[in-house]
Amino acid sequence: MADTSDFRNGLIIKFKNDLFTIVEFQHVKPGKGGAFVRTTLKSLRTGRVLDNTFRSGESIEIVRVERKKFQYLYREADFLVCMDNETYEQINVPKNLFGDGVDYLKESEEVEILFNKDEIISVEIPIFVYLKVTETEPGFRGDTATGAIKPAKLETGVSINVPLFINEGDLLKVDTRTGGYVERMKS
Repeated sequence: MADTSDFRNGLIIKFKNDLFTIVEFQHVKPGKGGAFVRTTLKSLRTGRVLDNTFRSGESIEIVRVERKKFQYLYREADFLVCMDNETYEQINVPKNLFGDGVDYLKESEEVEILFNKDEIISVEIPIFVYLKVTETEPGFRGDTATGAIKPAKLETGVSINVPLFINEGDLLKVDTRTGGYVERMKS
């Protein structure tokens, strides 16, 4: 069994019958009393963030997870069908494990799936994706200084706000965490 001296950022532990990843930790030795470790933990199942304090040397259960690269193929009801890049085996992954960024995924995008034995714990999608604008009002030369925005529909069907100079057919870099426009790419 491991203890708090094994803590490191990104470590996955079992705590309160749930799996958490350590976002950050700090070893504290006060002038009086025993040492302790302050941690910020994030639930892999719900995404909930929790602050917790462990006594120094307290036993913890480390969970070994396996990361595998998969290719997102298509949607099927409340599931997304993904293919293992090594074995070409297809699996159905519940849509809710993909988080809010699922609307920005296009077919054939690569994702990382975390497994605890045979159970899917979570899915990590790319932070940035490149999507074409399929529908927006036309832009005009010189519309860059005002900072004004307009809606644009992307190839995945989702709409985001973009600067006025963006036109149909432009390739955009989009942040899947916020759903925000980052920059226009050269085609």
